[in-house]
Amino acid sequence: MTVRLVPATNEHFARILAGERPDAGVAPPDTPVAEPEVLAMLAGLAGQIAEAFSPAAWLIVADDQLVGLLSVTAVPDDGRLQIGYGIAPGAQGRGHATAAVAALREWALRDHRLRALLAETRTDNIASQRVLERNGFVKIGERLDEEDGALFCWQADC
Repeated sequence: MTVRLVPATNEHFARILAGERPDAGVAPPDTPVAEPEVLAMLAGLAGQIAEAFSPAAWLIVADDQLVGLLSVTAVPDDGRLQIGYGIAPGAQGRGHATAAVAALREWALRDHRLRALLAETRTDNIASQRVLERNGFVKIGERLDEEDGALFCWQADC
């Protein structure tokens, strides 16, 4: 399995929302990456963040098929980049998220603007916690979010 990150554009998001091939040589996912309203929210967020930091989102491509998305979730603060990721239900459990976060971490290590990657997971999302642990993230705290409930906060230095 080869996983690569492709910087996502507004056009990619529009094509994904339309159920089309997101890019030449990248097949659409077998199952939706996310609900349409979530994809629209991520597209809008990427557009806002891209004004201050780019790339702001990536397509997660495994063997030339879109399997997920990885996004910056807030404008970087003091060299700390907050990320989030999701894998299409039909592609989960195959190591795609672990490989995508590893690729992002390698990219971040070469980017002079960054000193740390941050992420959050629900306290009951063991799979996502393992993705971060496998990629050198350490738990740095907890917080309660109105929408998502109890979250663990994670960090990996760059």
